Amino acid sequence: MNIQSVTPRRRMQGFTMIELIVVIVILGILAAVALPRFTNIQRDARLAKLNAARGAVQAAAGMIHGVALARGGVQDAAACAANAGPAPNRADNTSNVCTESGRIAIVNGYPAANQAGIINASGISPTWNPNANQLAADGYAVIAGNPIRIRVLGGGVAAADCSFTYTAAPVANTAPTISAVINPNNC
Repeated sequence: MNIQSVTPRRRMQGFTMIELIVVIVILGILAAVALPRFTNIQRDARLAKLNAARGAVQAAAGMIHGVALARGGVQDAAACAANAGPAPNRADNTSNVCTESGRIAIVNGYPAANQAGIINASGISPTWNPNANQLAADGYAVIAGNPIRIRVLGGGVAAADCSFTYTAAPVANTAPTISAVINPNNC
């Protein structure tokens, strides 16, 4: 007896055309849903970085104001340990305040709206008195003035996109103004 005649032949089967089309359609739908989520991750990261910088500016303004109030405008007896920042070398606690990193320029008891003030006080750059290239390496651009504009690079094309402003305290006993994030959708 022949063994092949007893065993039924099995035919090799593959996927049908309909099964392949269904799988391709499902993959297309998944890609259409997932792709926009992945493209927004960079925008979300820039927005988170900007909000972190904004929080650092708010905290720095409050801490420097607390130091200025505690020292009551009395000049420090010795020069600041880190001899960097606005003159004089001894903090007078009305135009500058000593910190561990250096002197911070203040106006009406709050950090000034400049490099020697709020930028150094907030620590958004690890470099003391950072220039434009050092800020850019950290992912920021600073547009001088009062208000000073702090912007995260990589966002929109307009200078106001993905930024916030810090306006120095206009008179004594008033706080500085820190704006909300400007054009967050363009980050």
